[in-house]
Amino acid sequence: MGTGFGSGLAPVAPATAASFVAIVAYFYLPISEDSVALYLLIGLGFLAGIWATGSLISPSDEDPSRAVWDEFVGMWATCLLLPKEAAWMAAAFLCFRVLDIVKPWPIRRLERLPGGLGIMADDLLAGFYGAALLNGLRLLL
Repeated sequence: MGTGFGSGLAPVAPATAASFVAIVAYFYLPISEDSVALYLLIGLGFLAGIWATGSLISPSDEDPSRAVWDEFVGMWATCLLLPKEAAWMAAAFLCFRVLDIVKPWPIRRLERLPGGLGIMADDLLAGFYGAALLNGLRLLL
């Protein structure tokens, strides 16, 4: 699970590969963008991810690139309240990847948290930022 069902083993850009797998999986899951099921998926995925990504940490690598479950949870958080339409899913993917790479304040600070919590927390917050940005844009359109 920590490797995002193997997507974290991609030889190039494992976080981007995992984000893509996560958005495709979400698109086809029979849950809506405002359902309790999505909130449960994010919450339980976050809690399980603390353990799953934490188990991949070694003394020489505190944030292994193969630990990508955080991308799944962050990607799903970005999709909160967005219509399950291809254009919005593409926007969610791009927005989340930019936020995950740039890590605006205070997202980067969350990486300092210990173990799997540090791996998971920054991406969850990036996902919430993305959801806020895209839903704000949606209101303007």
